[in-house]
Amino acid sequence: MVIGIIEDDRLLNQALKIALNRGGYDTVCAYTKKEALTLFTGGENLFLIDIGLPDGNGISLYRELRRRGNVPAIFLTARDEEEDMLNAYEGGAQDYVVKPFSMKVLMKRIEVVMNRTGSEKEEACISCGDILLYPGRKQVIAEGKEVLLTAKEYQLLEYFMMNQNQVLTKEMILEHVWGLDGNFVVDNTVSVTVNRLRKKIEPDPGNPVYLRNVFGLGYRMENGKDIR
Repeated sequence: MVIGIIEDDRLLNQALKIALNRGGYDTVCAYTKKEALTLFTGGENLFLIDIGLPDGNGISLYRELRRRGNVPAIFLTARDEEEDMLNAYEGGAQDYVVKPFSMKVLMKRIEVVMNRTGSEKEEACISCGDILLYPGRKQVIAEGKEVLLTAKEYQLLEYFMMNQNQVLTKEMILEHVWGLDGNFVVDNTVSVTVNRLRKKIEPDPGNPVYLRNVFGLGYRMENGKDIR
C-alpha cells in the first residue's frame, strides 16, 4: 500500500517515511502543495497532510487531490484548535493528529483508517476497451497481459484513462504529468512519451485505436471499439 506524505518539515517528513517503510508501507514524499499536485495521481491508499504548507493550505490541497481519486487523509497540524479540526473534518479528513505526536499512536491511527476504508481502493479499476488500470497497484493489463511502464508512461496513461473521450492538449499533459509549467521539459517530450506508450498498449502502434491524435489540438483516448 502507498502512503503519500505532504509535510514541509524535512526532518519530520523523513521520520514519517522511515517509520512507514518499517511498517511495511511504500511512501511518496512531497514538501509543498506544488510538489504534491505534481507527484500524486489519486492512486495512493492514504495521505498524511500537514495543514500549514509553505505555499498553501493542506485542506484546500486535499480537495484538489480528491478530484483525482477518493483517497482517505489524516491531517497533521501544530495547532490544537476546534476550528481547525472542524475545517479538516469538513474537508474530508478521516483523522486529525496534533504535533508533537507518538509515531506508535500515528501508526495505529493509520491502521484504523486503512481498516475502515477497506481494500476498495486497492482493487479499484479503470477500463478502456481491453486495457485495465489498477491505481492502487499501479498495474496495467492490456489484452490479458501485464504491461510494464515507466513512471511517466504510467502517469500519462492514467491521466488519459481518467479523462476518456476528452481532448488533452500538450499544455494540459505537461502540467499534470511533468509539473505546473513543464519546466526543463524539451518540446517533443509529450509526443515521444505518447509514442512509447502506444508501442506498449496498442495492437498496432502505427494505426492507434486508443491514443488518437486530434489535429492541431492534442490527443484523445478512445475505447478502441474499431479494433479488428
